[in-house]
Amino acid sequence: MPRDNKTPLIQKIAKQAYITFKCLKSSANGDNKLVADQHNELISLMTAVRAADLKIAPRKTKRSSGAAGLHNPPVTYMHICETEVFSMGVFLLRTGASIPLHDHPGMNGMLKVLYGKVSVRCFDKLEDTLTVSTVPPDFEPALAPSQMASQWRSVLRSVVEYSENSGPCLLTPLRDNLHQIDTVEGPAAFLDILAPPYNPDDGRDCHYYKVLQTVAEGQTDEKSNEEQQGEEKEKEDVAWLLEIPQPEDFWCGGEPYPGPAVSF
Repeated sequence: MPRDNKTPLIQKIAKQAYITFKCLKSSANGDNKLVADQHNELISLMTAVRAADLKIAPRKTKRSSGAAGLHNPPVTYMHICETEVFSMGVFLLRTGASIPLHDHPGMNGMLKVLYGKVSVRCFDKLEDTLTVSTVPPDFEPALAPSQMASQWRSVLRSVVEYSENSGPCLLTPLRDNLHQIDTVEGPAAFLDILAPPYNPDDGRDCHYYKVLQTVAEGQTDEKSNEEQQGEEKEKEDVAWLLEIPQPEDFWCGGEPYPGPAVSF
């Protein structure tokens, strides 16, 4: 069959995202061949998209400073579309900007860099609640009693840099669901798909976290290299996270999406 060259790529992506995540939701086990084929097609389309396809030009902005920087959002968002199955838009990050460590409860997602470069650090929670056998370490600074219920044992899964020539960064409800996104060198933008969309009424609200420093980590200089290597291997990148309010230095502004319209 001849390829459809008239339909904008972003429309193809939106249609495939709807099919993919609708299929995933209706699938009994989520790993059958049909779901895999649809997911791979979406990955292929996302890999191909570039800033020019959305009529977005790279911005050569400098790190904000002084009073002007305090009034400019570090991140802005271009809304493209939202259905009951997924939402899609573009995040634009200024030079030096960071989207703090946050989660996507019960959601799948794809992030595709359009210009610039970002570093994505992904974590997974290891358990929803602390058990008797799970004894938290001592933290520095120490946690207040009211914070004890907001700590989570997690594992650092990956730290990867993505550019416009990279494939998309993927997340699932159980894998790489918590991540932090930092610009590398200059400004950056990425296309973002979340399925299903955030919806606090359905338990899909965004939560922010910070990585806790343990007292033991502050004492590693006193131990031999052999002891440190043994303990590091045993920990296997286990990290403790504390749920926190949205950081005061992070907020997201909005701006119009200039690219081809998406319809269903």
